[in-house]
Amino acid sequence: MSGVPPVSPESFAAPVAAAERVTGRGEARARAARHRRLLVHTARVLVLAVAVGAWEVLARAEVIDPFNFSMPSRIWDQIVQWTLHGTAQGSLGEQIWYTLYEALCGWGIGVSAGVVFGITLGRVPFLADVLGPYIKVLNALPRIVLAPIFLIWFGLGPASKVASAVVLVFFPVFFNAFQGAREVDRHLVANARVLGASNRRVTFQVVIPSATSWIFTSLHVSFGFALIGAIVGEYIGATHGIGLLVSASQGTFNSAGVYAAMVILAVVALLAEGLLTFAEKRLFRWKPPQPGADR
Repeated sequence: MSGVPPVSPESFAAPVAAAERVTGRGEARARAARHRRLLVHTARVLVLAVAVGAWEVLARAEVIDPFNFSMPSRIWDQIVQWTLHGTAQGSLGEQIWYTLYEALCGWGIGVSAGVVFGITLGRVPFLADVLGPYIKVLNALPRIVLAPIFLIWFGLGPASKVASAVVLVFFPVFFNAFQGAREVDRHLVANARVLGASNRRVTFQVVIPSATSWIFTSLHVSFGFALIGAIVGEYIGATHGIGLLVSASQGTFNSAGVYAAMVILAVVALLAEGLLTFAEKRLFRWKPPQPGADR
């Protein structure tokens, strides 16, 4: 015991001080992140308030035509009236659910088909070479104009709106899944094959997990496309839905009703975007945050 040098208090001081500095820097970064989030949210609210306030003032002063452009107060009154007394087609909640049901069905079918075809063609170059020109031609078609054709095929029910949503959703998801399958690290695939993995196991355990971030990127855009497909289909011909509210309001020159339906649609889209963002963050918690991202 006499040969063991004494331990001085100074030998503990340096590691403790280093740990305190690291902790302090972490707390400072957390405070900076909270401050930035607060600043971003405040700026967003201010931008919206200024835009809505300017719209209201200019419409009341008749600088812009209130008949054509309406005004926020009238739009709010229209939403309140629909909420309390319903619409000519039924309750407001029923119209929202009808459109959301069509968009969700079309989104689910379009995403599933886009992922399956994208991964398959990304894994099988021969199929990609054969079907590539046809997919490019179909993608070049103005898919919105297919809505009247779907209306003739499937009638006024939800099937025609679901079909419109599917064709809008499919291509963004397909191209992202295809590119994600093509961008998989070849070393991972080679290592899996060295370990004896079959093509099926490589696809499900290497390719699809690697392409997941590509696929999730397309989901944010594709749900908006699904809503557009449902709305356009309802606008052309339907018995329920937000698109029908737009069409009916336009037919009676009710600009406030048109804008009110657009506001309701925007709220639905924002809620869906929030749910997708939450699911993506939960699924990709391992990914480092992007520089400057709103965390």
